[in-house]
This record gives sequence, C-alpha cells and structure tokens, in this order.
Amino acid sequence: MHSFSIPKPSADRPQELRISIAIGATLIVQTALALIWAGSSSERLAQLERRTDNNAAMIERTARLEEQVRFMSVTLVRIERKIDQSKEVGQ
Repeated sequence: MHSFSIPKPSADRPQELRISIAIGATLIVQTALALIWAGSSSERLAQLERRTDNNAAMIERTARLEEQVRFMSVTLVRIERKIDQSKEVGQ
C-alpha cells in the first residue's frame, strides 16, 4: 500500500504569515493615507478656485472703477478749460 503522510507545519510558516499580514496591513494603511491626501488636495484646489473666482470679480470691478476715474478726470479737465476760457473772455 501507499503510505500517506501529512506534512508537518514548518517553523517558518508563522513567520511567513506574519510577514504577509504586515505587508497587507501596510498596503491598506498606505491606500487609506493616499485617499485622505487626495481628498485634502481636492479641497485645497476647490478653495483656490473659489478664491480665483472672487479675485476675478474684484479685478473686473477695479477695471470698471479705473475707467470711471479716467472718464471723470477727462471731464474735470474739460470743465477746467471751460472755466479758464470764460475767465479770459470776462476780462
């Protein structure tokens, strides 16, 4: 007859199991940290986009104000010339 023998557990098996568990745990922790990092990066990017939108509105308002000030300056120069001309005519 054939003899059948059950392999004896080697002393290295528990060590291999510990290493496998350690590698698996490390991968899980690294994956979780990568997801957390990606989430925080996404939030920072969203904040920057909101700030950019706010800055764009401020830049547009500033440009409008500059144009209004330029128009007022031109108008003031025109008024001053008319006043100077009327003084010269009145003399």
